[in-house]
Amino acid sequence: MLDTLFNFITWNTSPAIFEILGREIRWYGVLFALAFVFGYQVIKYIYKTEGINPAECDRIAMFMVAGVVLGARLGHVFFYEPAYYLANPIKILYIWEGGLASHGASIGVMIAIWLYIKNEPFKSKGYLWMLDRIILTIPMGGAFIRLGNLFNSEIYGHQTDLPWGFIFTLDPSSGNVPRHPTQIYEALGYILIFFICFSIYKRKNIHLAKGYLFGIFLMLLFGFRFFIEYFKENQVDFENHLPLNMGQLLSIPFVLLGLFLFIRSLNAEKKAIQS
Repeated sequence: MLDTLFNFITWNTSPAIFEILGREIRWYGVLFALAFVFGYQVIKYIYKTEGINPAECDRIAMFMVAGVVLGARLGHVFFYEPAYYLANPIKILYIWEGGLASHGASIGVMIAIWLYIKNEPFKSKGYLWMLDRIILTIPMGGAFIRLGNLFNSEIYGHQTDLPWGFIFTLDPSSGNVPRHPTQIYEALGYILIFFICFSIYKRKNIHLAKGYLFGIFLMLLFGFRFFIEYFKENQVDFENHLPLNMGQLLSIPFVLLGLFLFIRSLNAEKKAIQS
């Protein structure tokens, strides 16, 4: 499963856990499902803390699943391989073949939450109020998914001579040379971001200025994503001709939006104190 070759780590773990009736049960699918299970528990805790009907957890879970899956798939289709999918539109439905984009998932979640708060008790609380809380479900979900990428031997980094470099023997395109295990880098970064955001929520709770935590989250997560892309292999060929890869280009607007919301929330909080 995990062997060292000289100073490097040979990663030859099968992406499948076992088979049922000829169907593989894969680590990626299990970890993807665990991302939603963890997120459900987080939002359940938030609703209980703030006195919201726990039955709402099931409703928001449906919106979140739809937002993440549809957003991630369409994000990959339009951001990374539009020509291919426009020529083969039926392939858009073949999610099991891979192709999910985290930036698309983020957009999908934002749209899903906008639709979710159309009814009470959230309509009066506002869109940013909900985003400040729902983002607590996202970083750990991202960590689970990146670990799923590790088991799939995909989305790895550039070649490295560092002792913790992984040799992904199951992917011939990796060249069987040690590479940065960027899936692990990202997973650890997302776990740290979760604890930072959750500690801020615990400290401020109902006194959060709207957009404050969402702004911090966007700056942290997509700022980190911009940085980590320097260690990763490009996913599609056209990225080789760009000064920044697609992951970095898509991260910039999110970081700027986060900075805007953070400053806006601080100004709003300052005005509220003065009045």
